[in-house]
Amino acid sequence: MFNRELSWLSFDRRVLELAEDDSVPLLERVRFLSIVSSNLDEFFEIRVAGIMQQQESASHPATKEFLTDVLKRARELVEAQQACWKQKLLPTLSSHGIEVLAREQLGDGARAELSPRFDRDILPALTPLAIDPSHPFPVLTNKGLYLLALLRDPASGELRRAVVPVPRILPRILGLSDRKSFTFLSHVIQLFIHRLFPGLELQGSWAFRITRNSDLYVDEEEAGNLLEAIEDEIRNLRKGAPVRLEIEADVPEGEMQWLLGSIGLTSDNAFRIPGPVNMLRLGSLIDMIGRPELLYPSFVSVVPSECAEPSKLYERIAEQDIILHHPYESFAPVVDFIRQAAKDESVVAIKLTLYRTSGDSPVVEALKEAARNGKQVTALVELRARFDELNNIEWARQLEEAGAHVVYGLAGLKTHCKACLVVRQEKDGLRRYAHLGTGNYNPKTARIYTDFSLLTCNEEITADVGLLFNVLTGNLAGPKFKHLLIAPFDLARRIVELIKGETANAKSGKPASIFAKVNSLVDPDVINALYEASQAGVRIELVVRGICCLKPGIAGKSDHIRVRSFLGRFLEHSRLFRFENADAQPILLMGSADWMPRNFQRRIECVFPLRAPHVRRRIEEEILMVYRDRQGDAKALAPDGTYVACEPMGRLAPGAQDTFLQLAAKAAQSRLTEQTEK
Repeated sequence: MFNRELSWLSFDRRVLELAEDDSVPLLERVRFLSIVSSNLDEFFEIRVAGIMQQQESASHPATKEFLTDVLKRARELVEAQQACWKQKLLPTLSSHGIEVLAREQLGDGARAELSPRFDRDILPALTPLAIDPSHPFPVLTNKGLYLLALLRDPASGELRRAVVPVPRILPRILGLSDRKSFTFLSHVIQLFIHRLFPGLELQGSWAFRITRNSDLYVDEEEAGNLLEAIEDEIRNLRKGAPVRLEIEADVPEGEMQWLLGSIGLTSDNAFRIPGPVNMLRLGSLIDMIGRPELLYPSFVSVVPSECAEPSKLYERIAEQDIILHHPYESFAPVVDFIRQAAKDESVVAIKLTLYRTSGDSPVVEALKEAARNGKQVTALVELRARFDELNNIEWARQLEEAGAHVVYGLAGLKTHCKACLVVRQEKDGLRRYAHLGTGNYNPKTARIYTDFSLLTCNEEITADVGLLFNVLTGNLAGPKFKHLLIAPFDLARRIVELIKGETANAKSGKPASIFAKVNSLVDPDVINALYEASQAGVRIELVVRGICCLKPGIAGKSDHIRVRSFLGRFLEHSRLFRFENADAQPILLMGSADWMPRNFQRRIECVFPLRAPHVRRRIEEEILMVYRDRQGDAKALAPDGTYVACEPMGRLAPGAQDTFLQLAAKAAQSRLTEQTEK
């Protein structure tokens, strides 16, 4: 199997290829370049940190060699990223009249303009931290930007050092008065940093940042209050073990070694950066430049006709299941589903899982309104959603203050499933309605992530959803789900059983095939089952956006397996599965779980069947067909771990996302025509 960490870096390399691709709109290329930096930050904070811990504990003799290989690959990626910026994006930006100036490119006119701005808007916020026997080396924040200043006392000739934190509140990129030139805040500070140290001679200054281990370690059995324990641990993360130093490339070796010694790292974990130290900040350029013609064409998500009247949404769901394909179809009906429940006098209870949501979440506001309206509101808030812990703690407190019942799930398990259950009092008694999805209750990411939503009142499905919430709130042991596949109880076993069912069918000469779309494929039991299925002749089509540890195309082992990755304008986030099931109709499933040990064993996940004929027909004839036939935004995984464009024309050929956008545009036009005729 491919190594997980190296596969992660391979995914980042494919994101970088989008930044390098001339067929991608220019400012979108800048965005992709910034995404690479964000991904690398998480890679070091979690994966490299974990490998370094293994090395320190000597848990595996090959760990040191592996860490060396991982750091080497990461360094190659960073070098390619910097080359893309300097050799491709900067010249292309310039050709469009946009100049992003390095410190040495700021001439007399720019300096004259920036000098008073520095004194007025920047200098008052700066606090130099001297480092000497009476001032020990400070604790530096994870991923904070700093300047190391080397100074000389002209009277004694003594060399001194200081660290200058760059305040997070200040914009990292500054625009000049000509409205077409931009530069970095750190460069402006470096131009005038001597003003912070009157009486001393500046010998040099270099921007740097430190990445620290950011994995949360909370002993839930010992924690009296999980919320407070996680808050305490988050505060400790600023002191997490350092795992990477990024510093400007022209720093003298002696100064870099002094800095490494001060933070406890070796040269292996140091990255000399010849350009912007934190390319994540380049994303802010996009709004500052304000050139829509250099972005993907705008589009408006379609609201399907059955969801057009929010007040009648529950009537429509009672008539038939509704499937939504985001972002091509709007997330608004999902928000309406919760908003209508909050004010519907017939609704007696709302239950919802909250993993990640937006900063101004309409979902949370609707839940608060429902609680204030006397509904029984139960919110399962996942406090350990990585990098969103503090946001979720705040949501939990707000919901409790509004009168909602807030729970944090099962000890040792993250609640990652996406489910909402609404109970209504109707003429024939209580009736349950459910939303099940592949993505978070986050209207903002729903505009840039591809996901599915199912709105249903199917009694069998909603009964299982009710049991799921009883498990989450009541800590029930050994639940038996009839229709949903729920981790960690039976999801892994049932997925392997479905794969083995296809294997048996192939061996019996029956039609056998598997389609699976996931973000990551890591689980060894699933991979081995897929290998066995391939050997039996099962046709296996895998769409794996990111990490894939399975090796396709190995003769006699996996030669019936094709693995492709779709990367483009939207982040492919949906999980969709199809099993041929020769003795009956194909089994269609979607849900929240990737095929990884963590999803199967350490998370609450929900995978649900698609039963309604019109929903199944759409999935078969539209969604699956597009993913199979449109190759412009797809690359195929080769047996050696490289990815090769599936279409000779590359991204110039129609891709899956292009086709879905076209279908959405046609649907929007059809809606407009209907309204005009009315």
